[in-house]
Amino acid sequence: MSGTDCVLLKHGEIFLKGRNRHLFTERLHDNLRVALRGVGGSTWIKTAQNVTVLGGQVPVATLVERARQVIGFNSVAPAVRVPSTLDAITDASVDALRAVRAERRVRGFAVRVKRRDKGFPLTSSRMEAHLGARVREGVPGLPVDLSAPDITLTVEIDRKETYLSWERHPGLSGLPVGSSGRALVLLSGGYDSPVAAHRAMRRGLSCDFVHFNGAPYTNPSSVYKAYALARELNRCQPPGALHVIALGKAQKQLAVAGAGRLQVVAQRRLMVRTASALAARTGAQALVTGDSLGQVASQTLANLAAVDEAASLPVLRPLIGWVKQEIIDEARTIGTAGISVLPDEDCCTLLAPPRVTTRARLPQVRAVERRLELDELIESLLAGAQVLRPGEEAETPEAEAPMVEAGCQAAG
Repeated sequence: MSGTDCVLLKHGEIFLKGRNRHLFTERLHDNLRVALRGVGGSTWIKTAQNVTVLGGQVPVATLVERARQVIGFNSVAPAVRVPSTLDAITDASVDALRAVRAERRVRGFAVRVKRRDKGFPLTSSRMEAHLGARVREGVPGLPVDLSAPDITLTVEIDRKETYLSWERHPGLSGLPVGSSGRALVLLSGGYDSPVAAHRAMRRGLSCDFVHFNGAPYTNPSSVYKAYALARELNRCQPPGALHVIALGKAQKQLAVAGAGRLQVVAQRRLMVRTASALAARTGAQALVTGDSLGQVASQTLANLAAVDEAASLPVLRPLIGWVKQEIIDEARTIGTAGISVLPDEDCCTLLAPPRVTTRARLPQVRAVERRLELDELIESLLAGAQVLRPGEEAETPEAEAPMVEAGCQAAG
């Protein structure tokens, strides 16, 4: 086929930005470069009007796969780049549809032309008619169907170069990761927190992760899951760190201090206190949790308010109005559901009472906390934290596996 293979990446929300648009574009391209690491060949990135063009000495399918992991692009389309001359565009259009027709049955086609260069001699509608006629001549038996075509050839004409595409994949859209600051995600092994993390990333937040496990009273299975979840999420951002904190002994101290029905809320308050202190050290400006209002007893409005009171940073809850099935469906879409469904020993159920209060009162919770040396306890928790880097250590999951095991053994 004539022309040079490439990939067209249509920008998402940054199209709406004003004078700072170039900063968002630069961040988007930086993230794209990170996603392209290890592709096995040289690549290049070019900016057109609200479009990024990606190419290089790498199979287009590989470029498409990597680009679809980058938050901030609305669509990802394999394309062919040709000079912006009538003959070159015409020849490439005929070649493209002839190749498609040879691969599969096509019952009808349409041509859509967008002229970014208004100096091109033919208008968009005249160019569509011209290309449609030439394709029908060059690919006998392929009819035009403008209402419901099996394939749509999109032709985007710039001043020097024109891009032809006939296949389009959805992107992750949103704001480029890192354009809104940095956050620390309280990452459990369930469905909710990974989906919340992904939603936070799509609003431009770079995310690190903190996982609280019940060690030494639970096995390291939850750490395996947290590592795998963080690695999957890190495919969509420059990899963030995973901090693993053994909470079991602190949970036992709360129980001994007489937390009773307040045990779960007290644990959550200790988690956000510790996460706030960790965030201060890592430069995070907010915490992210997977809370959904009323989903469980610890997520009633009163209990959420009691937890927030212990945090020194904003607590963001992207899923606050979601129902469980919506969260599960989203987890399947982003690829975390298969990990979340694996069995583990969740620290939240460790030492949990048979009945959990749904209306925690701050004076009662504070009375329990005063029986502990909270500052020393938090410092001890942070001192014992393990720091893992999912997605950074190696290019393949097989190479990462020993590091997962080593990290879990250390944490457990």
